[in-house]
Amino acid sequence: MRALGTDIGVINALLFGALISPTDPIAVLGILKDAKAPRELAVQMTGESLFNDGIGVVLFLVISAAASGDSMSAVDVGVIFAREVLGGVLFGLFTGYVAVQLMRRIDDYSVEVLITVVLVLAGYATAERLHISAPIAAVVAGLVVGNQGRRLAMSDVTREHVDMFWKLVDELLNAILFLLLALEGTKIRSWSSTIIVSISMIAIVLAARFVSVAVPITVLRRRITFPAHSIKILTWGGLRGGISVAMALSLPQGDHREVLLVLTYRWWRSRF
Repeated sequence: MRALGTDIGVINALLFGALISPTDPIAVLGILKDAKAPRELAVQMTGESLFNDGIGVVLFLVISAAASGDSMSAVDVGVIFAREVLGGVLFGLFTGYVAVQLMRRIDDYSVEVLITVVLVLAGYATAERLHISAPIAAVVAGLVVGNQGRRLAMSDVTREHVDMFWKLVDELLNAILFLLLALEGTKIRSWSSTIIVSISMIAIVLAARFVSVAVPITVLRRRITFPAHSIKILTWGGLRGGISVAMALSLPQGDHREVLLVLTYRWWRSRF
């Protein structure tokens, strides 16, 4: 980082690693669908991306608190991380279970769609009030409804309407997100020295991505069957989305914020 004229230090380097870890597989999933890749590969990529988002946000919050000067011991960091992650998982399981039970007692697709909306909005807000990871809670609740709910609580008509509604919401929010990112990009000050750093950063992040994917898949292959070339596809398919830029924009004002924002935005733009 001294090539940029500043030394951001280890803590801010870890902060960058946390905010760049979430992935956005939307474009990759479209390519996999056109290529008629195994459905299991798309499911694995989506699930891994969802948990990456939650864990990345939690790590970012913990490290940003340490970077701001708050005195935190290793035990404090572990407690916060455990509370955020485990609390988010348990809360998501509970709210997802409640939503499924409500949907089992109702046979009206309009009401069931509203239940999923309330699950997302109210569940997210409640998780934040409880100081647990709202993204992880939302992901787990969505997995519960998307698996148990679709199988046990939804009719064919309800499944079709729920899928259509959330597909529309997803496409609308993504369009707004990329529009805002493009507008924000016109305000980001950059300099030529970031090109070298960005190229090095891409190589390092890809190497880290390869290790983080290859190790668990190699271990789990003893019990779980993975599609061919899963490691390669998951490594190169780890595109970064708007969450990384959003976390970088949330950093407090200062020299380090400008550097991290430029690097994050260059990474996001280079991968697309």
